[in-house]
Amino acid sequence: MKKIFFACLLIMFGFLNTSFASQISYDKSDFAPVYTVIDDAAYDIRYYSSNNFTGKRINGYNAPIAYMTKESLKALSVAADDLRKQGYRLLIWDTYRPQKAVDNFVEWINNPNDDGDKTFYPDLEKSDLLAGCYIMAKSGHSRGSTVDLTLIKKDGSFVDMGGTFDLFSEISHPGYKKLTREQKKNRKILHDAMIKAGFKGLDSEWWHFTLKNEPYPDTYFDFNVDR
Repeated sequence: MKKIFFACLLIMFGFLNTSFASQISYDKSDFAPVYTVIDDAAYDIRYYSSNNFTGKRINGYNAPIAYMTKESLKALSVAADDLRKQGYRLLIWDTYRPQKAVDNFVEWINNPNDDGDKTFYPDLEKSDLLAGCYIMAKSGHSRGSTVDLTLIKKDGSFVDMGGTFDLFSEISHPGYKKLTREQKKNRKILHDAMIKAGFKGLDSEWWHFTLKNEPYPDTYFDFNVDR
């Protein structure tokens, strides 16, 4: 755990050192809602609701709308087409995340009197969310080309992925070994379609994908999620 903690400190220190190279923008002209391109996606925008690790709606989420950069949305539509042919639809949990929302996460983790919803970190202490790099002061989501998603069947029924969104546990690692054959297969179907469409995954979250050639690698956006 000490090695992980110091690694996280180095990562956070790196973010602070590179903050002058990055910029905050409120320009949403190159963003579009997912529904304008993918008409059969389903949505469960967790940070618009209280069904998240803080137990409260997150700052900046004024509507249950999923925005992405137009370039990443074009790539996501390729993955959606591929998965549609296999009998699946996309269920979106989160896409663009305002910087103020990330700041809200940091405020929550630094509040010793608010445990939030421990069902999202059942085997960890709240302080472990920092030590394990689960909560960071900067998020790729704020650059607009990252998506958290899963599969559902065309009729909207559940697809078993062996764990749910924002479960802070090794169960959420894409290569977690103690999955059933079906769960492994389902994760692979999602992963392969997203990688083929031009995204890259994350070692700690099976649901998280970022466009490889994201258009704003050094820009963190902070406009509200509105209708």
